[in-house]
Amino acid sequence: MQMGSRTNPRGLKGSQMDKSFGNSDEAIGSYVYKLLGPEDQVLEAARKEGAAAGMPAIQVGGLDGRHLEVFAAMSRAQKVVEIGTLAGYSGICLLRGMNPSGHLYTFEWSPLHAQVALRNFKMAGVENRVTLYVGEALERLPQIESEGPFDLVFIDADKGNYPAYLEWAEKNLRSGGVVVGDNTFAFGRIAQEPPREDAPSVMALRKFNAMLAESPRWRTTIFPTGEGLTVGVKR
Repeated sequence: MQMGSRTNPRGLKGSQMDKSFGNSDEAIGSYVYKLLGPEDQVLEAARKEGAAAGMPAIQVGGLDGRHLEVFAAMSRAQKVVEIGTLAGYSGICLLRGMNPSGHLYTFEWSPLHAQVALRNFKMAGVENRVTLYVGEALERLPQIESEGPFDLVFIDADKGNYPAYLEWAEKNLRSGGVVVGDNTFAFGRIAQEPPREDAPSVMALRKFNAMLAESPRWRTTIFPTGEGLTVGVKR
């Protein structure tokens, strides 16, 4: 774990989390969850470890974790960057989809969260495949650029910096590399007039989605999960 300065929390101030499958029929969401069984004992333990440490319940849901594992496998990821470690749940999912020799470079603003994540990485048996940086991600990301180009960048951190994180990803992903942004429906506010306190974060998420959708450098889609999962492939 490498230390640095702290940055701001990731969420929208008045947000409500939605970890649903995203289909309007709840029975279908239940069917898919039972069919795939995405959360095993290791992931369940990682989630509980975060809750026991008093961490907010803002990590990805079980099905979102399975999405990340499959994205990593589809891209044959060897080097993955995660911006927003939290308790390590999503990092474990990404590592499960990567090549066995693959490495995760993950960034977390909170030293407390980072300590919980390190315990969870060890519990999952992947600690030797992770380098965790603590501090302001935009300040620390240049430290790994010599390790690139990268295969996948997962963004799940402070919403106001999503456009800047995307700019970094575009410069440091290989051709054919994948960027994934979570919470890109702005907790239901992406197409609405947001409360004043949430407006900067919502506007940043709109810009992030537009940058991916409108740039010739990307081919992009949005998975209609409960919170929105924007995925772009670098051309």
